[in-house]
Amino acid sequence: MSLTLASALAQMPLVAILRGVKPDEVEAIAEAIVAAGIRILEVPLNSPDPLTSIGLLARSLAGRALVGAGTVLTVEDVAGVAEAGGTVIVSPNTNVEVIRASKARGLLSLPGFFTPTEAFAALDAGADALKLFPAEMASPAAVKAMRAVLPRSTKLLVVGGVSPQTIPPYLAVGVDGFGVGSDLYSAGRGAAEVGERAAALTAAIRALNGERTA
Repeated sequence: MSLTLASALAQMPLVAILRGVKPDEVEAIAEAIVAAGIRILEVPLNSPDPLTSIGLLARSLAGRALVGAGTVLTVEDVAGVAEAGGTVIVSPNTNVEVIRASKARGLLSLPGFFTPTEAFAALDAGADALKLFPAEMASPAAVKAMRAVLPRSTKLLVVGGVSPQTIPPYLAVGVDGFGVGSDLYSAGRGAAEVGERAAALTAAIRALNGERTA
């Protein structure tokens, strides 16, 4: 069975954000992350030579993880990611043209939003999931209120300030996943340390929600 967004999040509700990663290190770092159980990885487009890294991961992780780009801001960016082999388009904002271009190419669209107005605009444009960003500015109570008005089938992720300590209250209000950046990877951090951090994050989630991630 091919990996889908739903199955990847069911296995482990984390998206690894590799901002600043370089092509000559990305495969080792990604292997450490996948070994810990994370099945979705994004290379933000403001990283060094991001399309090369995305291409490397798309090939090396085929069938094992979903690979794509973060900080995707334009339709032209979408085309570049698709040509590199990426299948996931993650943005910090709600740009309906980017969402539509992603879907037109058969890619997964995970746009950022912060208000219900943006959330519904993204869904109307065809978004596969919504990324609440920055989560540091939205309490679990605010997320619960938004979850109450969104369609029940909506996949909702939060990004920003995610750590083993901040995950539990968001899970409790119905969040489907988390984008993890600096708590997992930052520029210059080696594969061994990234693997340890990934293992700590996945262990924390399994301890909270073992029936879902076992």
